[in-house]
Amino acid sequence: MSSTFSKSFISLEKWLLRQIGRAIADYGMIGAGDTVLVCVSGGKDSYTLLSCLLALRERAPVDFRIVAMNLDQRQPGFPTDVLPAYFEKIGVEYRIVTEDTYAIVRDKIPAGKTTCSLCSRLRRAIIYRTAREIGATRIALGHHRDDIVETLFLNMFFGGKIKAMPPKLRSDDGRHIVIRPLAYCAEADIVRYARAKAFPIIPCNLCGTQEHAQRQQIKAMLREWERLYPGRTESLATSLRNVVPSHLGDGRLFDFAHLAGTLEPDTEQTTEEVDAAPLMSLRENAAPVRFIRSGSP
Repeated sequence: MSSTFSKSFISLEKWLLRQIGRAIADYGMIGAGDTVLVCVSGGKDSYTLLSCLLALRERAPVDFRIVAMNLDQRQPGFPTDVLPAYFEKIGVEYRIVTEDTYAIVRDKIPAGKTTCSLCSRLRRAIIYRTAREIGATRIALGHHRDDIVETLFLNMFFGGKIKAMPPKLRSDDGRHIVIRPLAYCAEADIVRYARAKAFPIIPCNLCGTQEHAQRQQIKAMLREWERLYPGRTESLATSLRNVVPSHLGDGRLFDFAHLAGTLEPDTEQTTEEVDAAPLMSLRENAAPVRFIRSGSP
């Protein structure tokens, strides 16, 4: 590593690599002989993803191939020379794919409306096609921990679902495995890393300026929560790995309909004994605690 980087940056990079390595191990994201198509948009997240995967490959116990990919969507003013020059500079194998999705989105979506959904579908189809062409066994996306938590709230608030972005998934057609190695990484850390690395950032003018998009609202809400209650975003992210289906309400995940008690059919009981140990510690010789069932005399 270059001596021009400060000790704080070295610590930050070690932390990010540790978090990425842990996510890869936890979810079996990359194995020996895999070809990983790393999608690079020109934003801080995908640059960080590519940089860290290249660093991890140097020290990984298994060998895997990395191919960087950029989709040139023909956005007006998009600097087409930036990413090829960057890929050449760092010596990574790459593929530039040019498709005029910008014109399609502008034609289909009325002015002022959110373009993200259609844009994402078009990009996904092109990425899957490219993965087939190069024989990629993994498609790596740059979504981080904060993206995942934001998606959870987007789906709850606007879709009526408890659903986020999984760190690893199989595509609907079953032909591709998508991975998110930054799943444990905080956006704030990625911002610091990208700034220190001086990545040639390319802004997304297609959707990045829609400040009233639903995701921007959720992001602002979480940012305020984190300001008031540091660590809340991490706790929310951890909760996605500690799901208790029996304490939710989805009958497809837990058989509530056939849930039955253990009492004999002819036994009537109007009270339940409960574990009073926590209460016993409050006063000496406390009496046994009994709670009356709702509706019982």
